[in-house]
Amino acid sequence: MLKENSMEILRKFRDRKLIQAVSKSIEKIAKKLDYVRIMHVCGTHEHTITFFGLRSLLPDNVELIAGPGCPVCIVPAREVDEAIEIVFSGIRVYTYGDMYRVPGTKMSLADARSEGADVKVVYGFNDAIRLHMKDRKKSVFFAVGFETTAPTLAAFISRRLIPDDLMILPSFRLTVPIMKYILSSFDINIDGIICPGHVSTIVGASAWSFIPRISGIPAVVAGFEPLDVMLAVFSILKMILEGKPRLVNEYSRAVSWRGNITAKRYVREVFYRADGEWRGIGRVKRSRLLLRKRFKHLDARSRLSVSVDTGPEFKPGCRCADIILGKAKPTDCPLFMRACTPDRPQGPCMVSSEGTCSIWAKYGGYERIQWHYD
Repeated sequence: MLKENSMEILRKFRDRKLIQAVSKSIEKIAKKLDYVRIMHVCGTHEHTITFFGLRSLLPDNVELIAGPGCPVCIVPAREVDEAIEIVFSGIRVYTYGDMYRVPGTKMSLADARSEGADVKVVYGFNDAIRLHMKDRKKSVFFAVGFETTAPTLAAFISRRLIPDDLMILPSFRLTVPIMKYILSSFDINIDGIICPGHVSTIVGASAWSFIPRISGIPAVVAGFEPLDVMLAVFSILKMILEGKPRLVNEYSRAVSWRGNITAKRYVREVFYRADGEWRGIGRVKRSRLLLRKRFKHLDARSRLSVSVDTGPEFKPGCRCADIILGKAKPTDCPLFMRACTPDRPQGPCMVSSEGTCSIWAKYGGYERIQWHYD
């Protein structure tokens, strides 16, 4: 029964007639507006928009912009270098598949593995624990992600379920602070925000209430199906036309106002917020999660005295920094699909499945709406 209900919801949110009807409504409103730039901050949203060719259903004066929605893309090269220093010291490093190929200043963890380093790719922390318990080799889990991945690790740490010979190299970042940073930037003009659905299941829709209140632009928490995105665009345009910006929770089937209280409690208990560097962006206040003092025995940086020099974040010519901030499209980069391809990525935006360049490389050739779900 649950599977049947899920399939019915999927069909509804991928219904051709419904999506085309919303597209026509968007077109009617857009005729009454000037140029509108709407930013989203989620790699999955960019995948939906590009894979289904949704930009082709929008009027010429409505632009969807990909912001810093890829958690792997914004990990500083310095932190990748820390993981590489650790693994070359003879300690095993567990990491996600996307993080495996992200370049540091000189190499990636994949390069390190090719030189004999002990790097293991895992699907999640549960997987790392399972593999670690087989041989109990001294190891480090390279913990990367936004608010969606931090709670799982925090729950393990809070319940003292991690052995001392498995350490953590935390590289978590938070999306709410980065949106405040972007909206306070004078050189990035945005008229509306599509808020990330996955993150919002944890932080709650209320986390984004500052957008209309402080920045005076509409915001919509949206799901990941084509109809979700189109409804979000419609809602934003309607609020702009009416001159009444507010926060709308389009994804109410999964996102509550307060979010996941238990998950947030675990994160607060285990981590504290600190200023953090974002690759391509710079230092953002209170945007990084670090382990609290009582859990320092699990902190790889402290226990292993990790120290690396700061180096270049990007290779010459790479425009990942501008793409992450929504200042440029992948096609604006001189390396895109020339020197930089999914098989030979030069920058982090081409590595991750949530990276804008990677998504455009795989699906950006579609010029018309793709009815993949018919």
